Amino acid sequence: MKKSILLTGLVLCLAFLTSCVSTGLKKRPCSEVLTERGVKNCKQLCSFFLENNPALEKKYILNLAKLYVKEASYEGINSDCAFVQMCLETGFLRFGNLVTKDMNNFCGLGSIDASHPGEKFESEQEGVRAHIQHLHAYATTSDVKLKNECIDKRYKYVNPRGKAPTIYELSGTWASDKGYGEKLKKLLSKLDNF
Repeated sequence: MKKSILLTGLVLCLAFLTSCVSTGLKKRPCSEVLTERGVKNCKQLCSFFLENNPALEKKYILNLAKLYVKEASYEGINSDCAFVQMCLETGFLRFGNLVTKDMNNFCGLGSIDASHPGEKFESEQEGVRAHIQHLHAYATTSDVKLKNECIDKRYKYVNPRGKAPTIYELSGTWASDKGYGEKLKKLLSKLDNF
């Protein structure tokens, strides 16, 4: 009796697993909503990054991805959106404009011109935290408070708060580029494959 129940259970489990494989369970796509939870883990973010810039050390990128997932979870921000924004803003950490690698500024925060090259942060964690906090100001209304102490010196200048609930409203606000949201969407679509 026990053997037949066990055998029946095993058959049902195999049937379920086989049906999942054959029908192809759909992965949840990356959301464009800045306050939704990201769906990609650190390894997936790292793989996505390295496919676009294989010259950097995997350990460094994996650590950066972990920081994005962790800091975004603290503040209720979509880590997928924040990570692809970092990729867009820095050219997959190639930099090349006003912001340089040693600034730990992963989103061009405060970067205006040669006299104002942007904010500088002591560590990668602080740079990621400031990026996430700045997205928080854009994505949430003033009644939603930060969990961590605010280190984004420009947080208070986002007015009105909550003017960008999705990546699309970052066009013309975060960046002057009217196609900025579409560029972020393209990267999110590529990230979906990881």
